[in-house]
Amino acid sequence: MSKVEDFLSVEEEQEIIEAIRIAEKNTSGEIRIHIEKTSEIDAFNRAMEVFHDLKMDNTKLQNGVLIYVAVEDKTFVIYGDKGINDEVSNDFWDSTKDVMQSHFKAGNFKQGLIEGVLKAGKELEAFFPWENNDMNELTDEISKG
Repeated sequence: MSKVEDFLSVEEEQEIIEAIRIAEKNTSGEIRIHIEKTSEIDAFNRAMEVFHDLKMDNTKLQNGVLIYVAVEDKTFVIYGDKGINDEVSNDFWDSTKDVMQSHFKAGNFKQGLIEGVLKAGKELEAFFPWENNDMNELTDEISKG
């Protein structure tokens, strides 16, 4: 893949955005995806940078989740904000990561992202259920670097 734009088709991106909307229906948590070609630093540290660049640390309950993908590096990180990490065990995201990784290894990136998003939404729902006054604090669009 020469460009990050080649990673997903426009139709696949729309399906993933719809999955984000579905995942966020029952939680106040916010889920975003960021895709870039490669990272010049450790993927976890880059995910933290992107998280802050996207202003995901500005949510009211500190319950934003970033799925960061570095395409050429063949790596991804699920990064949760302080509000989530204060509530959950250290291995909280492992099952989500495992589901995504199995699809990625098979070359099915769209399905891996969709299932990761939906699973993250379900997991967030237990700790941050949707309430009547909740609003979508962050865009559902996929960002690219």
